Amino acid sequence: MADRHTQEQRSHNMRRIRSGGTGPELRVRRIAHALGFRFRLHRKDLPGTPDLVFPRHRKAVFVHGCFWHQHPGCRYACLPATRQDYWLPKLARNAERDADVRNALETDGWQVLEIWECQTRDSELVRQLLWHFFNALPPLQPRMPCGGFPAAGSYKSC
Repeated sequence: MADRHTQEQRSHNMRRIRSGGTGPELRVRRIAHALGFRFRLHRKDLPGTPDLVFPRHRKAVFVHGCFWHQHPGCRYACLPATRQDYWLPKLARNAERDADVRNALETDGWQVLEIWECQTRDSELVRQLLWHFFNALPPLQPRMPCGGFPAAGSYKSC
């Protein structure tokens, strides 16, 4: 299937995608603040520049986009139908980099929480995830408001 946009329009759209201050990140920040947690944003001195950093607790939160970070089992993590020779390696590198960043932070004594874009649509779920994370409760097995559960690491087309 051909792209509906010209190459210039697609390039313009892709350039406008931000790494910080996104809607999902703002929702998580609002909830964390309402719970009484104070944080720093995008600390560049930490591996991966976490979205929210809680230095006193040595905890970091990443708010990942389901498409860009390939959320396993999420319907929003589909692979574009065109240029798969470009997208497959790019998305695989993103997932690999996420794992490396998480390992580096944990090696340095930080605890890491990943909140997915689809999970931010349910504010109560985000509240529970943060509460469990900060109160050293067993990790919550969050429901996925976005859909099915294919095998981890598998790609599906949009």
